Amino acid sequence: MPTMPDFSLLDWAIALLIAQACLGALDTLYHHELTVALPYRHSARLELSIHAMRSCFYGILFLGMAHLAFHGTWAIVIALLFALEIGLTLWDFVVEDRSRKLPAIERIMHTVLAVNGGAFFALYGGQLAQWASLSTGLSAIDFGWRGWLLTLFAIGVTASGIRDGLAALRMQREGKPSNPFAGGAYKRVLVTGGTGFIGEALVNQLLDAGHTVSVLARDPLKAAYLFDGRARCLRSLSKLGYNETFDVVINLAGAPVAGPRWSAKRQAQLIASRVNTTEALMTWLKNATHKPALWVQASAIGFYGVRDASERLDETSTRGDGFMAELCAQWETAAQPATEFGVRQVVMRLGVVFGPGGALLPLLIPFRLGFGGRMGDGQQIMSWVHRDDVIQVIARAFDDESLSGTYNLVAPDTVSQAAFAEQVGKVLKRPVWFHIPAAPVRALAGEMAQLFFDGQRVVPERLSEAGYTFRYPALDAALRDLA
Repeated sequence: MPTMPDFSLLDWAIALLIAQACLGALDTLYHHELTVALPYRHSARLELSIHAMRSCFYGILFLGMAHLAFHGTWAIVIALLFALEIGLTLWDFVVEDRSRKLPAIERIMHTVLAVNGGAFFALYGGQLAQWASLSTGLSAIDFGWRGWLLTLFAIGVTASGIRDGLAALRMQREGKPSNPFAGGAYKRVLVTGGTGFIGEALVNQLLDAGHTVSVLARDPLKAAYLFDGRARCLRSLSKLGYNETFDVVINLAGAPVAGPRWSAKRQAQLIASRVNTTEALMTWLKNATHKPALWVQASAIGFYGVRDASERLDETSTRGDGFMAELCAQWETAAQPATEFGVRQVVMRLGVVFGPGGALLPLLIPFRLGFGGRMGDGQQIMSWVHRDDVIQVIARAFDDESLSGTYNLVAPDTVSQAAFAEQVGKVLKRPVWFHIPAAPVRALAGEMAQLFFDGQRVVPERLSEAGYTFRYPALDAALRDLA
């Protein structure tokens, strides 16, 4: 009959510590970096400061426990550091719960980390109790590959702590960003898609500026939590009475186009999330006693379809071909009746929107890992815009009645994907050598591959004519803001 391996108390503790390090790395990379982009959220400055302190403690502890046994007084010192780390963890739980809405998967991850951490502290604490009775000193201990793995984790977690600390200091120096909605006339605003990438930042800024905001959301409870109960959150338009008064309606509703292959079912979902919602809004608007003064309508530069890189596309350019062009055309057509009711309408044809937690960060990940490069031939044009500029244009539309009609909301600096890759490499100081061939991706993703391997050179002609000055006119500035 096989016997169980002879694992000591210390061996079990080290095994749990390695598990804690793996789970912590996953939590940091996926949730903090990729999903919510904490280093770029001013509301998370205190959370980042706590993370910096915790990570530095972890780095010291990982490195020490990987190679040393702590005898006598040293055991007491390590125990005190454990107590301090537990205190920081509890503080972190409170702060992050106040500063942002944690998704369910992150809460589960934190629960697993807490349980695993508690088990580790219990086991290693037992070992420390044994060591405390010995003469004070440090003795080398050899865990083999486990010790060197913990050394690598020590380096990684310390680097993460330094990054978070520098991000918190940068935010402190810069101060809170200016709010473009502050100081203007009081508005009652209805927002659809208020929990999305643009919508969340927009709603928070509107609320911070003192405006009244109603948010139409699939999950109103989640939305209410996200905005700390400051916004009225509705599941459907049926909850809106026809006698309600809104000064501005901002329609951003729409499921992300990047995701599963564009099957017939998926295309129907994408259309329904945009067109059906907009048509329902039009029905409400038609019957509303008080019509809003402004309607801000989202669309996309996909309206122009796939075009040759040499073709310059302004707002007068014709609609292109393909599903994206059809989707955007239907979306805009569904919103068109607003003008018939005497409502000033501003249609935003958005490029790829960069910003904290937006499309740019997933694009940067392979570059950070040293696998950056061109996609396909790299000649496809990327027409992009920073989220700050999107919100700035919306804010201007609130009070500038000369803004009306359709606007290409893209930065003046359009670049090829190859030039984008080269610029990212310079900013991040990483090699740019990798190449993703287009053929296999097109075979797997179908028409959706256009999002990555095709493009169009779109220019913000009407915004330039209106005298709008972009906060991020060039790619370099946007990259340095987020990289």
